[in-house]
Amino acid sequence: MITSNGYVLDERPERLGRLEAVPLALRDDKDALWERLRSDGYLYLSDHLDAELVRDFRAYYFGKLAPTGLVQPDSAREGIDSSEDVDLALTRRVLFDDVVPGDRYAALTSHPAIRGWFRWFLGDDVHLHKRRIIRHTRPGETGIGTATQAHYDLVYLREGTDRVLSMWIPLGDCSVENGGLAYLEGSHHRVLAQERAGTLRMPAASITADLPGLAEEYDARWLINDYRAGDVMVHSAHIVHASTDNVDPERRIRLSTDIRYQRVSDPIDWRWQEHWFDGDGL
Repeated sequence: MITSNGYVLDERPERLGRLEAVPLALRDDKDALWERLRSDGYLYLSDHLDAELVRDFRAYYFGKLAPTGLVQPDSAREGIDSSEDVDLALTRRVLFDDVVPGDRYAALTSHPAIRGWFRWFLGDDVHLHKRRIIRHTRPGETGIGTATQAHYDLVYLREGTDRVLSMWIPLGDCSVENGGLAYLEGSHHRVLAQERAGTLRMPAASITADLPGLAEEYDARWLINDYRAGDVMVHSAHIVHASTDNVDPERRIRLSTDIRYQRVSDPIDWRWQEHWFDGDGL
């Protein structure tokens, strides 16, 4: 069973599929990657990062949050949920005052394998938006505010270029049961066409948790996969995506981050140039 925000995803072949990773033979072919991004709306780059780099950051993150009661004792590297109540005030302080503005998170999100790749792919000096989001989802958490509802990123980036690219990084192995990201197949083509025509009916107020209903409306499949530490997803600002609930039987907490890069020569959304903080309203 695959759920998102309390909904069961339709598992019929016409409504559920698997993401396709970019073949290794195409990884250095920029033109082929651009063609694939325009066609699919995403690039699934498996093993793009050093898996140990990712696992070390996961251990750092859960080590920082261990005093909140989030993880079982001595399980920071794996991030096993404690099944206990946590100190939410302390969680917010550690996350927004320490982790988010900290050097370890900055080093990860600006790593040469990330910044250098965007510089190569975009063919220009690049800008990383300072507002970078890192989330953990505990097993059994459901409902709005936990798993991310269906949306496309341009909804939140109206003050800058529409050529911004997002990278979603699972911070550790992330199986379907653990609650990874799902993409609505081909949805960017419809969103782009409606954006150009001014007929789009999906503003921020209409973002939905009804993933099966949205798949029916778009006559499309939700694409999912089992991600591994080191995998990354690069996607356009127009493709509709969402996350699924964490129903991991081993009670591993799902941890991920999403960041945005663009050319420095393109307009930059000024609202995204401060650290992510609790209640920033974006």
